[in-house]
Amino acid sequence: MFNQDTDFASNHTSSGSDRRLLIFDLFVTGHHAEYILHLVRYWHKQKLSGTLDILVAPQFLHLHPDVVSTALDNDQSKIKFFTISPEEEAKLKAEESSLHRVVRSFQEWNLIHKYVKQLKPTQCLLMYFDSLLLSLAATGRLPCPLSGIYFRPIFHYSNFSGCTLSRHERVLQLRDKLTLPRLMRHPRFQTLFCLDPLAVEHINQLKTHGKAIPLPDPVQIYSDSDSQVEKLKETLGIQPSRITFLMFGVPQKRKGIYQLLEAIALLPSNLCQKLCLLFVGQRYSDPLIQTRKAELTEALPIQVISQEEFIPEQEIQNYFQVADVILAPYQRHIGMSGILVRAAAAQRPVLSSNYGIMGEIVKRYHLGITVDSTVPAEIAQGLARFLLEAPANFCDFSQMKDFALQNSAEKFAKTIFQRL
Repeated sequence: MFNQDTDFASNHTSSGSDRRLLIFDLFVTGHHAEYILHLVRYWHKQKLSGTLDILVAPQFLHLHPDVVSTALDNDQSKIKFFTISPEEEAKLKAEESSLHRVVRSFQEWNLIHKYVKQLKPTQCLLMYFDSLLLSLAATGRLPCPLSGIYFRPIFHYSNFSGCTLSRHERVLQLRDKLTLPRLMRHPRFQTLFCLDPLAVEHINQLKTHGKAIPLPDPVQIYSDSDSQVEKLKETLGIQPSRITFLMFGVPQKRKGIYQLLEAIALLPSNLCQKLCLLFVGQRYSDPLIQTRKAELTEALPIQVISQEEFIPEQEIQNYFQVADVILAPYQRHIGMSGILVRAAAAQRPVLSSNYGIMGEIVKRYHLGITVDSTVPAEIAQGLARFLLEAPANFCDFSQMKDFALQNSAEKFAKTIFQRL
C-alpha cells in the first residue's frame, strides 16, 4: 500500500488565489527550458490565479536568463524561481547508464520531498515524469497532489508494424506495466500528460482510472519574413543549387550522427555535389565527429556547415526554413521528438528513423521518409531519394500543417493548466 505523508491530506485541492503550483525540473538542456517558457507565457497571457513556483538547478538560471526574465517581467509575486543548492546539483547523476538513472531517480525523489516541505505547494507538476517513475512507484510516497509529463512510454511499441524489441526494451516494457498502475492509482496522483498520443489508450487500459491524456509536443512559431531567412542562408554560406540537410541539436550518439556520416561516405560523387550538410547546435564532446567531418569534406565534393553554439528559442525555426530536408536518424529512440513538429511547421520533409512513435507519426502524417537508421546504407538510400527527386514529393503539406497546429505551444500550456 502507498504511504500517506502527514503534512498533506490526500484529497487536498485548492483553487483561485490559494492555488500554489510547483514546477519541478532539474534538467537544463534540450527542450526543458522551452517547455517552462511556454507555461510561463501562458500563465501571464491568461492572468491565471494563484502563484507559480519553478524549482530548477542553479545552472538553469545561467543558461536560460531569457526564461527567467520572461517570468519576472510582469507581477513578480505570481511567478518565482527557486533552485536546489549547488551542492545538491553537483551530486545529481547524469543519465549515462541504467544504474545512474536509477540513482538519479531516488536523488530527485529526496529533493522533491525536501522542497515540497519548504515551499508547501497545493500541486506539483513533474516536467520529466520518466526520471521519477521508478522511485515514486517503489516508495509509494507522494509528497502532495502530483501530475507529470511522460516522454517515453514503450509498452505499446509491439503494436507497431515491423517493430521487434530488444531484450532491454522488453524489460522497459515490463517496468512500465508494473509501475504505472501502482503509481497512478494513488489518490494523490492527478494527471499523466503523455507526449506520445498513441500510448494514452494503452495506459488507461492498465486500470489507471483514466488519468492519462495526450499532450501536444509544443513548438512556438515566431513570425519571420522571407528576407530574414534569406539573410540567414547568405550568412551561413550555403552554396547555390545545393540541397540542404539540417541536423539540429547536439549531435549525440543517440541521434545517429555516426551512422549519418557513414551514410554520406556511401553516396556517389555526382550526388555529393548536390549536398549541403548543416549542423546546428552545441558541440558534442567526441572529437571523432570533427575528424570524420573533415575527412568527408576532403574526400567528397560535399559542403559541410557547422554552427556549434546555443541557438535562442526565437531563432530556431529560421534554420528549419533555411533547410530543404530535416534529418532525424535517431537510434531506436523511445518517445516523440519536437524535431518532427518543427519540420512540419516549416513545411519541410524529414528523413527519420522508422522505429517507434517517431516512425509511426512520420508515416501517419506523411511527414517524409522513414528508414532503419541503424543501417548507414539505408540512410544513404534515403538521402539519395531526396537528392534525385524534389523533397516535396515525399510529404503531404496539408497533413504537415495539421500536425503542426495540433502541437502548438499554446495548446500544450492550455492542456496542462486545465488539468492542474
